[in-house]
Amino acid sequence: MKMEEYALPPLPYAYNALEPYIDEQTLKIHHDRHHQGYVNGLNQTLKALEDARAKGDYANIQALEKLLAFHGSGHIFHTLFWENMCPPSESKEPTSGAFLEQVRRDFGSLGNLKAQLGAATKAVEASGWGVLAWEPVGKRLVVLQAENHQKLTIWGVTPLLVIDVWEHAYYLKYQNRRADFVDNFWKIANWKKVEERFNKIG
Repeated sequence: MKMEEYALPPLPYAYNALEPYIDEQTLKIHHDRHHQGYVNGLNQTLKALEDARAKGDYANIQALEKLLAFHGSGHIFHTLFWENMCPPSESKEPTSGAFLEQVRRDFGSLGNLKAQLGAATKAVEASGWGVLAWEPVGKRLVVLQAENHQKLTIWGVTPLLVIDVWEHAYYLKYQNRRADFVDNFWKIANWKKVEERFNKIG
């Protein structure tokens, strides 16, 4: 049976829709080249694993599993990242609902959540992500850092909002000013999508 391949999802808005906070050129390169690269790497790795199974040859299994985690996590996080943003005019913070109630239980306020997630994202070592996730065992929201895409995670969490701080996500416009990029992210945050993901949990 032929393996079903992953595909690059289209952006849910135009390339210039996040201006002035993310410029059109950065978004085009980030989506069309970088994300496509993770999709290609994921499909290539799955094909290599399929070949290994067919031959019964697992000599390269350690390298292939690392590639699977890297490209698979990169593809998933980027897919979430595009959905986590919206044109500035559509970015509205929640004022009621189950998600906001959970935020208040776990962080005290939405402002506290934004401050902790912003600080964690700015402090990621080298390339990586800030992540707001649902942790199902304790039934709570948690803020995590992810180095690269796949390191420093907690098994079983469901990412709800992610912020990409690989340099290709912001360098053309912000150069080395990661903190400015993270601060401006809140002006294009798609809280409605975050709430929709939260409401589907469980």
